[in-house]
Amino acid sequence: MQRRLFPRTLALVALVAAAATAGAPGATAEAPAPPLTRLNATLDTILADPRLAGAQASVVVTDAETGETLYNRNGDRRLVPASNTKLLTSTAALALLGPEHRFSTEVRTSGKHRGSVLTGDLYLRGGGDPTLLATDYDALAAQVAAAGVRVVTGELVADDTRFDHTRLGPDWTWDDEPWYYAAQVSALTVAPDTDYDAGTVIVHAAPGKRAGAAAVLTTTPETGYLRFDNRTKTVADGETSISFEREHGSNTIVVTGQIAAGAEPASDWVTVWEPTGYAADVFREALRRHGVRVLGPTVPGRPTPAGATTVARHDSMTLAELMVPFLKLSNNGHAEVLTKEIGRVVSGSGSWPAGIAAIDGWVAGTGVDTGALRQRDGSGLSRRNMIPAGEFVDLLAAVRTEPWFDAWYAALPIAGEPERFVGGTLRSRMQGTAAAGNVHAKTGSLTGASGLSGYVTDADGRVLVFSILLNNYLASSVKGLEDQIAVALAGHSEKLAGPSEKTVDPARVAPPATPEAPQLPEGWECSWVKPIAC
Repeated sequence: MQRRLFPRTLALVALVAAAATAGAPGATAEAPAPPLTRLNATLDTILADPRLAGAQASVVVTDAETGETLYNRNGDRRLVPASNTKLLTSTAALALLGPEHRFSTEVRTSGKHRGSVLTGDLYLRGGGDPTLLATDYDALAAQVAAAGVRVVTGELVADDTRFDHTRLGPDWTWDDEPWYYAAQVSALTVAPDTDYDAGTVIVHAAPGKRAGAAAVLTTTPETGYLRFDNRTKTVADGETSISFEREHGSNTIVVTGQIAAGAEPASDWVTVWEPTGYAADVFREALRRHGVRVLGPTVPGRPTPAGATTVARHDSMTLAELMVPFLKLSNNGHAEVLTKEIGRVVSGSGSWPAGIAAIDGWVAGTGVDTGALRQRDGSGLSRRNMIPAGEFVDLLAAVRTEPWFDAWYAALPIAGEPERFVGGTLRSRMQGTAAAGNVHAKTGSLTGASGLSGYVTDADGRVLVFSILLNNYLASSVKGLEDQIAVALAGHSEKLAGPSEKTVDPARVAPPATPEAPQLPEGWECSWVKPIAC
């Protein structure tokens, strides 16, 4: 379809206009400053905050309908975008896979079925579904039992060959590996709950029966794939302080700290090593519960033979539906699965290089200058992603004409909306301001890198497209500055102030004061409730 392009020459027009107004007389109550001059002054004042001393900012604001540039601060400067990278991945996925795309997980066999005995191997064939829960594997096992199978003489083969076997994204840091936002990527995996953090388990530590006893450890879902190194202690009095960390290269979870007697269990999400084996373990246990016994061992990574008979199948939600947990909660695993799925569908290779190449090709077709950016993964966890704010704005403006835009726009986090799957990572931000319920935008957070890019309707009813990228700051958080910019845009008007009005004080656009967010580990989004809120 024909896509609208927004030429960069519009930025030059804006610069010429800005130069023309630079020499204008100072604003007074009788002769207020022109709207764009006021907007520029407001945003410049916000970006002069001491928290950005020595830092870098790339900020662009345009009119979504006309393409007019309203503000441009280093719009062509490449900065680390963090999870704003998901804007490229999500739009390319909808365009290249389609909103109705689903992931299919199948149980197949090439053996002979006589009576209750299946002579041969049973294949659990992964389709890349990042939303598979233990209950879904249970339903697959029930289908196998319903087909009359009670004994499988061969092996349980975990077929994860739809994607390659590179489990961790390019450039991810080693110390992120145990944490849920850096889970290993496989075409066959399990999510512990409906946040759908595939490749993780939730580990729970409950108080022991008496003071001095170790905490009682359990997991969601139940699985024998992990082992625990339990170094905890139950205390009669005191605060609960429990930490969970998986040892590198293994599925040993080291649990340390203390828990108060009578306290609620402490919980955390922990990644597994080799999620294919984790999925096979959950499925094998489900088969056992349904009376199906597999005599052979579990074998990972072998492809299902051509012509094998399907005995059970599960289809995921549609891609359009997946956009909600993906974008609202900024799910890194979804971004990486979609990147590999794009590569598989477009070029037959379920790999990061193939997926990134396909994303790059589609994004270029929207008018984005892909020669001015670098994308290394789907989620933004890599610090080698380098994207200017101006390119995000071009993408955001262009996709408004796509047939799937409404569903995608609704899936973006919405400022100040408290429901977790509505407000998402913006649910506790900009409350009580003109931006609340108005700003739809993607957040991004890494240590020293923050971003907010999306849409806001101004006081005149115009849709504005904006991108804010802030890098290399030493402050614990700069989210408040992003919020001030978004609130200023929500209150912006092209109508000149009347004779009785005062010129805008940039300090007055700040949202209600809130405590600064704590410094978060790499990859965390501020205002998630997993496991802390900020």
